[in-house]
Amino acid sequence: MTQATKPGWVPQGIPPAEGRNGAGLERQRAWVEVDPAAIATNARSLCRHIGPGSRLMAVVKADGYGHGAVTVAQAALAGGAHCFGVATLGEGIELRRAGIDAPVLVMGCLSQAEELRSCLQWHLMPTISGMREALLCQNLARGHGRAMPLQLKLDTGMARLGADWQEGPRLVAAIQGLEAVQLVGLYSHLASADLPPGEDGGLTRQQQQRFESVLTSLQQQGLDPGCRHLANSAGTLGSNALHFDMVRVGLALYGHRPASHLGTAMALQPAIHLHARVSLVREVAAGVGVSYGHRFHTSRPSRLAVVGIGYADGVPRQLSNQLEVLFQGQRLPQVGAITMDQLVLDSTDHPDLDVGSVVTLLGRDGDEEITPADWSARCNTIPWEILCGFKHRLPRLAANTH
Repeated sequence: MTQATKPGWVPQGIPPAEGRNGAGLERQRAWVEVDPAAIATNARSLCRHIGPGSRLMAVVKADGYGHGAVTVAQAALAGGAHCFGVATLGEGIELRRAGIDAPVLVMGCLSQAEELRSCLQWHLMPTISGMREALLCQNLARGHGRAMPLQLKLDTGMARLGADWQEGPRLVAAIQGLEAVQLVGLYSHLASADLPPGEDGGLTRQQQQRFESVLTSLQQQGLDPGCRHLANSAGTLGSNALHFDMVRVGLALYGHRPASHLGTAMALQPAIHLHARVSLVREVAAGVGVSYGHRFHTSRPSRLAVVGIGYADGVPRQLSNQLEVLFQGQRLPQVGAITMDQLVLDSTDHPDLDVGSVVTLLGRDGDEEITPADWSARCNTIPWEILCGFKHRLPRLAANTH
């Protein structure tokens, strides 16, 4: 037996497992803090907004928009959410393995028999876009002693997943003729509900009318499609007429409005905060180039602070020389190119910032706040992409404990 295979042997320099990520080490470099209480509060606010006639689906896909899907799901349930929406089969199974037994809708396209069999096994609802998937579910569910629940998606103007909306009544009738499946929902997705009124070319109204025409036809035929839902966060905040039986809320659940004109009367609480620690402070002269490519030169003798976070953690490189961080309620500029693991701050005017100081990249510090929308506006993208971009080497920790 060699030394490397002896029981209990640990390579030199690597701490034993119980010492890795030990107390305090999670906050040694950079981390995300998640506030479950904010998510629960947002869920309660959303439930009040939609009223008792509609239910709240908490969308927890993409690891709960980077917040941690299980943490978000548990908090959303505490706030009154009825069910969950995920994009992939694996995301649904993660919730089940965590002991969450509320209804889960897989909104992505599951087209293979093995995927649909797993839905049956884990009590997940697949989304189907036509009879092919419905018949697969029928064949899989036979002999299991219970009908397989599923939901039908209609394309009313997104040109993505879903059957043509005009086929809706025929498909509902055909699916309800299958004895081993149960149609429990009918839904569609809005393409431009986040645009101000009049700027979407009437598309949202057109999608609503198409969806309602299908529902009217079903009612005339005496067909019940189950739960009817159309609104995303933007639709939920934009118009009560879009609520139907349920709304599917993602971004607003996490404390962010999908557009500046939406939800202005609702006090949403951001649930994520991004922090990092200063690892080195150095004094440099005027005219010194900073970071790769010298995209920034100091204009005066400067005090530069290196912070242990970079684009490999989810801080977009496009923010180079545009990013600001918060420290003691004040803004500090980031200078030079953001690198894979580090970025540099100009702390010349902030002598209290030193090695070990914690800065806030997203969140509130005193009267100042930096939001995902601030980043997305400077990167010409959307807040959703910012939130989903934080990598898993950033620990997710409970807020307000450092």
